[in-house]
Amino acid sequence: MFGFDVMLRPIPEMKKFPMRTAFITGTAGFIGFNLAKDLLAHGFKIVGYDGFTDYYDVKMKRARHAELQASSNHFHPVEGMLEDVDALSAAYHDANPDIVVHLAAQAGVRYSLENPQSYVSSNIIGTFNLMELTRQSKPDHFLFSSSSSVYGGNEDVPFTEIQRCDSPMSIYAATKKATEEMTHAYAHLHHIPTTGFRFFTVYGPWIRPDLALTKFTKAILAGDPIDIYNNGDMERDFTHVNDIVRGIRLLIDVPPKMPDERDGDTVLEIDTLSRVAPHRVVNIGAGQPVRLLDFIDRIEQELGIEAKRNYMPMQPGDVHRTHASIDLLKELTGFESQIKLEDGVREFVAWYKKHGVAYNG
Repeated sequence: MFGFDVMLRPIPEMKKFPMRTAFITGTAGFIGFNLAKDLLAHGFKIVGYDGFTDYYDVKMKRARHAELQASSNHFHPVEGMLEDVDALSAAYHDANPDIVVHLAAQAGVRYSLENPQSYVSSNIIGTFNLMELTRQSKPDHFLFSSSSSVYGGNEDVPFTEIQRCDSPMSIYAATKKATEEMTHAYAHLHHIPTTGFRFFTVYGPWIRPDLALTKFTKAILAGDPIDIYNNGDMERDFTHVNDIVRGIRLLIDVPPKMPDERDGDTVLEIDTLSRVAPHRVVNIGAGQPVRLLDFIDRIEQELGIEAKRNYMPMQPGDVHRTHASIDLLKELTGFESQIKLEDGVREFVAWYKKHGVAYNG
């Protein structure tokens, strides 16, 4: 079994509760795996639901689940698709969860140009199926993943949660925005405390092989050229997965309240807290955008190899810049990004050389 010796960092203690059960979708995925491992370490029982789709190498997903099973006897995996109502319902009712964290989705902006139907099926229909189950059981808190992609063509940075997000640049972004609207409706109609996360360019060990950090590292080590879009004139708010996980974990314990249960001074000007529902969306990012060329420079420095660079025009569906305002997350939880890019890239390169090649051919 592949090790996990470079992954976890000390993170603040959660509030002390009796053991709670979290139903997490996507626990064989990059973020879901890391969240499940963290919550297990903080005293949760986890029921992990994942479909093991072949969007990328399934053996990487199975290795993640194997790590979770080896780490705790409180991890209970279930294999099934979100679109399979019977399988999802059976797993959910068996879990009888206190907390639901919905991370499973068809990911990838560029793949949405090739197979848009898979995004509608997984991200919209699959999310609806899970929403129906939360309607029936009323968990203490329903949390779900959106994406920084919902900001689309917005030019005002940093991106704040109260900005309008009406210009999606890809089907992926459109489906993620749809889940924000759908969950708001259910939060209003059925009084389900609901929080959505807008993630910003997540990276770290066990990252998906189709993302830039893995692709660049693999190509540089092999002496192959790397494709650099928009001639390198791009910026991303790279966020280490441990920061993402810590943000989620902290938000678990601050569910939105019903409008008639709020104190008059709890709604911030920067908050997305609905006037008619216990619903909000929150950015989770580093809050520090990095030039793509500087990111590549950092990978080169850690590898000790200069990349062969193939400059290309902007790809359809892509955006020039992402930059998270994390003011709301900080106000709600005290969150500060803890992992510097140079440390995160160094950690990833060490992991990749030891384990990552097994999943990237």
